[in-house]
Amino acid sequence: MSFAETLRLVLAPPHPAGRPFIFGGVIAAVIGLLFGQGWLFWLAMLFTAFCFYFFRDPERVPPGRFGSVVAPADGIVSSVLPAVPPSELGLGPAPRWRVSIFLSVMDVHVNRIPADGTVTRIAYRHGRFVNASLDKASADNERNAIAIRLPDGRELAVVQIAGLIARRIVCAVREGDAVYAGARFGIIRFGSRTDLYLPEGVRPLVAEGQTMIGGETVLAELGG
Repeated sequence: MSFAETLRLVLAPPHPAGRPFIFGGVIAAVIGLLFGQGWLFWLAMLFTAFCFYFFRDPERVPPGRFGSVVAPADGIVSSVLPAVPPSELGLGPAPRWRVSIFLSVMDVHVNRIPADGTVTRIAYRHGRFVNASLDKASADNERNAIAIRLPDGRELAVVQIAGLIARRIVCAVREGDAVYAGARFGIIRFGSRTDLYLPEGVRPLVAEGQTMIGGETVLAELGG
């Protein structure tokens, strides 16, 4: 990545979900300045700068190739294995390939739609807040699961999973919405995991340890 590209990424405008934190930091900094509390001013400025960085929301360009499934989040692939989708989605008991992406606090946390389709079900489930890099986080942690029916009738699922310090999952789509690959659909605060369950019979093209760019990296090809 060139310096200019890195600069555009770092200085990308913040996601709307970050505005309350940014405004709160600015207000705290002003209060510290007005009352001569230097420690409060600098602490608030550091917090505000961190929020600008954490909630950055850069533009992404999907590959535009028919049948491609793109990464639903930035981060590192923590596991690639067969698994049963969350039961609350009603996608059946058959295991299918699951790609899990771990997002550290340094990654862009805006989630992206993996493929064109229609949202058929959204199910939120309360749970624990264990380290999102652990495989058991998929089953134990608080999560928001979304099923998407593809134009050919097959279904995939994407699951937003809270992490060790995450306490808020934001989802901006609704059941019945038509969605498109690479489009924003939510965000998770602060450190998390995103799981993608591919349609039955579709194999992933990525491996553990690879770095993903949400909305751009191709995870799989749907084929015929």
